[in-house]
Amino acid sequence: MVIGSMNDAIIMLAAICFPILFGAVILLMPEFSSRNRLLGAVGTGLLVTGILALLTLGSGEAGICLFSLGEKLEIFFRLDNLGRIFIVIVTIIWILAGFYSFEYMKHEKEEKRYFGFYLMTFGVLLALDLAGNIVTYYLFYEMMTLLSVPLVLHSKTREALMGGLKYLFYSLCGAYMVLMGLFFLNRYATTLTFTAGGTLNGELTAGNEKVLLVVVFFMILGFGVKAGMFPMHAWLPTAHPVAPAPASSVLSGLIVKAGVLGVIRTVYFLFGESFIRGTWVQTAWMTLSLITVFMGSMLAYREKIMKKRLAYSTVSQLSYILFGLALLQGEAMTGALLHVVFHAFIKSALFLSAGAIIYKTGRTNVDDMTGIGKEMPVTIWCYTFASLALIGIPPASGFISKWYLAEGALSSGTGIFTWLGPVVLLVSALLTAGYLLPITIKGFLPGADFDYGSLQKREPNLWMVIPLIVLALLSVVLGIFPNPLTEYIRTIVSTVL
Repeated sequence: MVIGSMNDAIIMLAAICFPILFGAVILLMPEFSSRNRLLGAVGTGLLVTGILALLTLGSGEAGICLFSLGEKLEIFFRLDNLGRIFIVIVTIIWILAGFYSFEYMKHEKEEKRYFGFYLMTFGVLLALDLAGNIVTYYLFYEMMTLLSVPLVLHSKTREALMGGLKYLFYSLCGAYMVLMGLFFLNRYATTLTFTAGGTLNGELTAGNEKVLLVVVFFMILGFGVKAGMFPMHAWLPTAHPVAPAPASSVLSGLIVKAGVLGVIRTVYFLFGESFIRGTWVQTAWMTLSLITVFMGSMLAYREKIMKKRLAYSTVSQLSYILFGLALLQGEAMTGALLHVVFHAFIKSALFLSAGAIIYKTGRTNVDDMTGIGKEMPVTIWCYTFASLALIGIPPASGFISKWYLAEGALSSGTGIFTWLGPVVLLVSALLTAGYLLPITIKGFLPGADFDYGSLQKREPNLWMVIPLIVLALLSVVLGIFPNPLTEYIRTIVSTVL
């Protein structure tokens, strides 16, 4: 069954299927005759997928039901304004990190396997963004986990294998919480199709509200696993540091956002925000989010390994988004969706900066970064601009999203959280400055007793530098010119609140 234009529906399916099939072909093919042929094939796959993904943005309200697994269990794709935001950030970052990988993966083995799974995961993420109901979302959510695990354990070291297994175990536990919710929704919802305002059947839910509150809480927890929310966050600082740097960047910038998107779809498009407003579920959700914000920042501040520090930072920053969503307030939700976009570009830039340092110098510890700005000035300037954006220094992008989050909290009427939220966000911002900026300061100002004679230029080539520059610029420019994106997000918020 096709809704709207057949051509638009075909483009949507092509954007999903092409990278999955193309990546599978790369995996199944015998070894390429040269590395250049492999990179040529991967580059073609990335660019074609990117073009198809961007073409879907003009699909209007087109949709397509591929097949049905039973009553209300349809595999159904449809584009909406929320999906458009995620498609844009996924496409930009996935392509940039992919081309960055051309140089970075030179010192890694099994490149064919890496790029095959990388392309397949690209297609699955686009499928999540285009999913029209919770059944489709769940199917590709599980597929995303299975296809991204090889990116984590790529090096096959003991740490990578343990990180990959931990990622898989936590992700499956979260997915089963979501699956439990799907069972109940199938019984108590009029439809499983994502609908602004929710789909619960009033007659069937009457008298069963307490059970359904438990169900929605477990679904939030389940998707919160991927988003690194306490107490199911421990996989993230274990898995992200052991993956190759470009894989870490998309894991931290994009794949974790699948959990955020799942929470949005569950709360605002299935149960409806009015169902949990003022209940213990909202209180517990806000509490867990703020605990995660503070805990992640503190652990990042204490961590000495650079990529692990950035992973703990992701734990904290994602719960900025979850807290904004939990407030169930327009300004806060606007801030949360803005932070989805800004954090994706910022954290990808930071992980790619860390990867460039590792690739050129082999340094992984923060204490070993003294003088690195003299050796890799372009890389560290990109790192610095992204850091300022994450801290929330105006006019960089992070300031805009955090402003809306704080304004939303102050206007939310949520009791203690009205003032506690902004306080925790401010403390977290100070901690963020404390764990990001020392690398810049020591990198450019190593001190009078530093051996300047040992310095040598180590800047990576353009395959790595250009993606870094683009992401760093986006991190700043989107803060200088935020109005178009903010107005677009407001239109989304207005449909669900």
